[in-house]
Amino acid sequence: MSRPRQFDLICFDWDGTLFDSTAIIVRSIQQAVLDVGGARPSDADAAYVIGMALVPALAKAAPDVPADKYPELAARYRHHYLARQQDISLFEGVLPMLAELRARHHWLTVATGKSRRGLDDVLASRQLAGVFDGSRTADETAGKPDPRMLHELMREFGADPERTLMIGDTTHDLLMARNAGCASVGVSYGAHEPGDFGALGPRRVAHSVAELHQWLSDNA
Repeated sequence: MSRPRQFDLICFDWDGTLFDSTAIIVRSIQQAVLDVGGARPSDADAAYVIGMALVPALAKAAPDVPADKYPELAARYRHHYLARQQDISLFEGVLPMLAELRARHHWLTVATGKSRRGLDDVLASRQLAGVFDGSRTADETAGKPDPRMLHELMREFGADPERTLMIGDTTHDLLMARNAGCASVGVSYGAHEPGDFGALGPRRVAHSVAELHQWLSDNA
């Protein structure tokens, strides 16, 4: 196909959507909060902030930690995450799905709450070389659900909102898509409970990478 059937630009969230990192992020947040003297967030509270920019995410997960400790809190989170990052891997089926989308001439991009350094580290792997056409991270633009990441990517590739699709595992991702005027698809195997997705109008909620792949093959 010389042109996609519906979407020119497909934008993926990273953690919890393509990368199986939710549990490690939750544990890293919890340990970082304990390190600076805060009360340990629940699994649900720590998972809820995944996808947001780092400091606002940590502040929301640890409301009892004073603002003057945020730099230390962020440093402790990075310490714990980096110590565990070798345990993280792509969800099964992600690479074949991305390969098919590239063969159909979609532009593939990433919009993530990760830092630029953190995203570049994972994209430098041999299996991901040349897979993505562009990306935006929360530390170089605005964090989700602000639509700025999607607006910048659409401008970069000359894509219209109605021909742009955002795929993510959190309400932050789906709300960002709605704020940008784009379509969205949610995935239920990441950080947020899919029961909260319906009000944000995703075209589909996929319960596995295989289901997401099939929907994209049929509808994207």
